[in-house]
Amino acid sequence: MISVSGLSLNFGKKILFENVTVKFKESCRYGLIGANGSGKSTFMKILAGLEQAAAGSVAIDGGIKVGYLKQDHYEYENETVLNTVMMGNKELWTIAKERDEIYSKPEMSDEDGIRVSELEEAFGEMGGYEAESVAGELLEGLGIPTNIHNQTLSFLTGGFKLRVLLAQVLFQKPDVLLLDEPTNHLDIKTIHWLESFLLNYKGVVIVISHDRHFINSVASHICDLDYQTMTVYPGNYDEYMEASQAARERAQSDNKRSKEKIAELQEFVSRFSANAAKSKQATSRQKMIEKIKDNMAEIRPSSRLFPYIVFKMKRVLGKDVILADNISKAYEDRVIFKDFTINITKGEKIAIIGTNGVGKTTLLKTLMKQIDPDSGTVAFGDSVEASIFPQDHREGIGEDADSIIEWLYRYAPPGTEMEEIRAVLGRMLFSGDMAKKPTQVLSGGEKSRIILGKMIMAQDNLLALDEPTNHLDLESIESLNYALTKFEGTILFVSHDREFISSIATRVLEVTTEGIRDFKGTYEEFLEREGQEFYKRLAGGPVLTEAQ
Repeated sequence: MISVSGLSLNFGKKILFENVTVKFKESCRYGLIGANGSGKSTFMKILAGLEQAAAGSVAIDGGIKVGYLKQDHYEYENETVLNTVMMGNKELWTIAKERDEIYSKPEMSDEDGIRVSELEEAFGEMGGYEAESVAGELLEGLGIPTNIHNQTLSFLTGGFKLRVLLAQVLFQKPDVLLLDEPTNHLDIKTIHWLESFLLNYKGVVIVISHDRHFINSVASHICDLDYQTMTVYPGNYDEYMEASQAARERAQSDNKRSKEKIAELQEFVSRFSANAAKSKQATSRQKMIEKIKDNMAEIRPSSRLFPYIVFKMKRVLGKDVILADNISKAYEDRVIFKDFTINITKGEKIAIIGTNGVGKTTLLKTLMKQIDPDSGTVAFGDSVEASIFPQDHREGIGEDADSIIEWLYRYAPPGTEMEEIRAVLGRMLFSGDMAKKPTQVLSGGEKSRIILGKMIMAQDNLLALDEPTNHLDLESIESLNYALTKFEGTILFVSHDREFISSIATRVLEVTTEGIRDFKGTYEEFLEREGQEFYKRLAGGPVLTEAQ
């Protein structure tokens, strides 16, 4: 369906990828993976026809429609749900807008009359008179009820925004579906729904995602954008990891044997090249050396870099960390939680889960004393020192146009030397001149890493993280995951990443519209005990956003 031939792209002197040749086949689902900055989103935009490569071509079979779900789920905040869907057919939407503008005039000229007649004809031929009905049916099928079709997207939770934007893509009936980070800001229920939808999709699916469980569930192939090229592996992410690691180890082993053979041959050449009796043998061995060199695998440096994350505590944590006594919080008529009591102790790692819009962030901020409860009290233990990773990076970084190094120095503990700042930045993958980049121009993943760098320097004994994996690549997620499992203090975190929750949580707080369920056990134990009822509760989650 889509063939890529000799595709190359670079930013300045940096080569992202070169000479990529691959064919995406019907009924296959491709997980497109790679480190932050490797060019995944740009590659997808090239497939969608939104950007041009430096060299090479993209060929799409005749009559094939390509639908592209952008990474930005907040582009249409002021559009109605129904209009957003119909905007998926750009030509039809343009005609409809021009037609409506003419009809809205107090008086139409003869030219307006002729033009509107032409527009009506084109509108009808393109199915415009049925478009609203088709869009409505599509939304209903995706679980968006009729009573909110005329609401703006700003009233919807992130998961339901995704469904509207997916309906927009599907409105044009694409044969190829391109999805860039579709699971960002989605709750577990919606991710599960999206997995089921894609597994039953008949066309080609190409998806970028940092969610390991999602990629494992969906992908029939993995496209690995690394070493400045793309390699396609059959199977899901776990199978790719085994195959790619085995292939690299084989190549390294083969090259090692080749180098040993070259050294052996080179010794003979060096000893006897000047000996007339053995010059032919020396020449023959020199040719063998050249042949071995030509056949050696080129092992390029990987674009994958793992930040070095270690959370230490400058102060020993006492037994009691947080005591919340009969706390309640409501927004207008909606109760988020009521008369909730919890005692959080040393070493606990507590996952806060639930549907989008149900109040997870509100609970976390209340427990961390960032917002006051309407009633009840929250108290920290005497030894508690807390660091917070906010879901909204603007809360964690601010609006000042500092460079990265200036920003981190401003928030560093008193007495911190500049060498220590640079050391932390290096561990967070900001080396050399990268430390001078303004914080305002950083990508989502880069902003996440400098906030983590700030937390590392603080050496606090209570960590609170709200959706920390949203913008991180897989390598950074794995580093953070490992660091949190090794941390000896207390952790509260909100996440929809099932692998992340499973590997860290020792206790689960499920926030529901009926109250907060406090489960003292791992996420796997929670699912084993609560699984069926948990998924039923997810199915009844809120659609409209009132509090996160």
